Amino acid sequence: MQSERTIPIVPLALGLGGLVPFVGLALLVVTGWAARIGVSADLVRAALLAYGAIIASFLGGIRWGLALRESGRAAALDLVLSVVPSLVAWACLALPRPFDAGALGLLLLAWGAVDQDLPRRGLAPAWFGRLRVILSGVAGLAMLAAASG
Repeated sequence: MQSERTIPIVPLALGLGGLVPFVGLALLVVTGWAARIGVSADLVRAALLAYGAIIASFLGGIRWGLALRESGRAAALDLVLSVVPSLVAWACLALPRPFDAGALGLLLLAWGAVDQDLPRRGLAPAWFGRLRVILSGVAGLAMLAAASG
């Protein structure tokens, strides 16, 4: 029997698969390999920023969905919080380089911490918090690396 703290294989595999664009595109930006393979570095960077903003919106959607199981003040606060990642990510896209990728990276890192309340409040299983730390950590650090590249 699987423990409540053990991350199930399907969410783990999907989450790790979702990191491939972050790590791969950030490596192309930071190392300059994009030019070596005949791809515009600006295009690779734009793809990374777009992916980061989409994932940030997805993270807000998780909280929105979980808030639908609540009622009252807690639900209202979670619904308000759920729109923050998409709005902040959208604003990040308007920032100049390197602040766009840097701010988006900080958002992803911060949202991993914000989501730690969901398991504590019983809205998500204990493994969810661990998974969010791993995924937000790698995604956020990849964005920060791309900001410096």
